[in-house]
Amino acid sequence: MNEQIILKSRPKGKPELKDFEFQEFEEKNSQDLVLETKYISVDPYLRGRMRDEKSYIEPFKVGEPLESMVVAEVTDSKIEDFKKGDHVIGMLDWKKKQHHSGKDLRKIDPNMAPASAYLGVLGLTGLTAYLALDKIGKLKKGETLLVSGAAGAVGSVVGQIGKIKGCRVVGIAGSDEKIEHIQKKFGFDAGINYKTTKNMKDAIKKTCPDGVNVYFDNVGGEILDAALQNINKAARIINCGAISIYNETEVPTGPRPEGILIKKSALMQGFLVRDHMEDYQKAISDLAGWLKSGDLKYDETIVEGFDKTPQAFIDIFDGKNLGKMVVKV
Repeated sequence: MNEQIILKSRPKGKPELKDFEFQEFEEKNSQDLVLETKYISVDPYLRGRMRDEKSYIEPFKVGEPLESMVVAEVTDSKIEDFKKGDHVIGMLDWKKKQHHSGKDLRKIDPNMAPASAYLGVLGLTGLTAYLALDKIGKLKKGETLLVSGAAGAVGSVVGQIGKIKGCRVVGIAGSDEKIEHIQKKFGFDAGINYKTTKNMKDAIKKTCPDGVNVYFDNVGGEILDAALQNINKAARIINCGAISIYNETEVPTGPRPEGILIKKSALMQGFLVRDHMEDYQKAISDLAGWLKSGDLKYDETIVEGFDKTPQAFIDIFDGKNLGKMVVKV
């Protein structure tokens, strides 16, 4: 017998445990690999796939298993490239065990870094930070980089790359403890606690006295509005995430950015890491090098237990994670 987590119903607003269901089932082996799940990545973007609407990736289907990036161990193999005991990463179902063809799976080396790190700093989150800054941010030494969601998995890596590139880095996060953490552990020059700040526009102006050259946005909403009020000429705004509006039931409205963008000759561009797969290897090589040299550090929030996966996902929207949220099965 096996166990899986399916989408029972499409959430209205913030997801709830009742939107998920655990099922036991018997799975017949019709593939060449047998995989045992070790770590499951839970990420904010999965909320978008719970909506029945067209996007850059197919929505989840009600009554079928959810999926995300997963680290698994090969327990049986009929494929020459994969051997029993190998650890692999790929987009896999939320199942304890699964049969797989081997297509689009990538072997990882748990001796180079902990297996869970391949879901974070050496996975899609690290790749997102690196490639978004490379493709859109185009950081220059001495510039000011502003990062929202700065204590999160992507934001914390973004800030550290900014420091490696010689920038002044300011982070926005949701508690004084997180602000202290990103400064002490990750080297951010300053931070803003958005939950206790009454005027974000003024707070950004104070912590970024030379203005903002690059804004890496993970949250959207009012914080994006305030950041736009502080950008410099030829600024680059990277729209990577919008967690502040993911659970909205209606399309939110706000200030119109076009006047500022025109006046400042600024670039505002959305980013999807899946558009740059051809650059993954170089990015992973650089990230691994910085990790080995100590220039790059990372946080993980590891929740133990397959049965805790839905709650771990929900907890992201309450900011209960420090760095990458991962479930250890």
